[in-house]
Amino acid sequence: MKPAGWGELGWAAVLVVLAAFLPLVANGYWLSIGVTAMMYIALSTSWVLFSGPTHYISLATGAFFGVGGYLVGSGMSDYSQSFWLMAAISPIVGAILAALIGFATLRLSGVYFVIFTLGLAEMIRNVVSWVQNNFLGSRGLYVLTDLRDQHIYWMLLVVAAAVYLLGWFVSRSRIGFALRIIGGDETVARHVGINTATAKVILFTSTGFFAALVGAIIAPRWSYIEPNQVFSPQLSFLVVIMALLGGSGRLWGPLVGVIPFTIIWEWVGIQFPNQSILFIGLCFLLIVYFLPQGVVGRLEELRARMRRAS
Repeated sequence: MKPAGWGELGWAAVLVVLAAFLPLVANGYWLSIGVTAMMYIALSTSWVLFSGPTHYISLATGAFFGVGGYLVGSGMSDYSQSFWLMAAISPIVGAILAALIGFATLRLSGVYFVIFTLGLAEMIRNVVSWVQNNFLGSRGLYVLTDLRDQHIYWMLLVVAAAVYLLGWFVSRSRIGFALRIIGGDETVARHVGINTATAKVILFTSTGFFAALVGAIIAPRWSYIEPNQVFSPQLSFLVVIMALLGGSGRLWGPLVGVIPFTIIWEWVGIQFPNQSILFIGLCFLLIVYFLPQGVVGRLEELRARMRRAS
């Protein structure tokens, strides 16, 4: 393995250690921002794990995230189960759902895949709302635990580190090589004997696992959960924007996009609460037009030009 690979992993470990100290030096507003940012770092990195090499734009993150959060709420509120048990079950259910969806849809490509994943969270939200209203007799669920923001932050940090470590190994494995070929030209990948469907389903399943786990961990932060909250399509768009802003070509790219965007998004939510959808659309247009490779991609491009010039 090249020394650069170990160096990248070493820097990631240093960042994880430094990030772990945030709850010890920050509280209140900035700790809340830290929890939100760590949630999106974990979600965006898991999104890049699949969508980065394959170039498939998945908008299903909100569906898997909602499954995790809602299962925790339902298990604790309706069946008096412990948070830890439901937090362990939720990612397994998310992975199974992702695998089933993957086998059914990953033969699609391009805009058809995007449209399907966009409708997935909305469909699940409506089904869950219908079941909740007609059979369970209430619209929301209570998630009451002793967990505080710093505990949630540390759990999300562990998840983000695990996602990154998995991505680091995958990028250096045969399946990572296969996914990069698929992203370059899927027809060529099939012609050289790569089982493209299996490779895509494996990574898509992992994104479902981690998104559901993040949803389960973040549930105690809300205390009260309803379908419209946890199955929000807006979350899927925000994850994609943050990943693309940083750069989906690198596993650590989302880190560059998540931190500044989270701060800006919090400010927009306070100053212009009714224009959030407009802001999301504007960000999509600006990123696609000015930063198609993300901030990291643009910096690498500039560095390559400087090397050629010298």
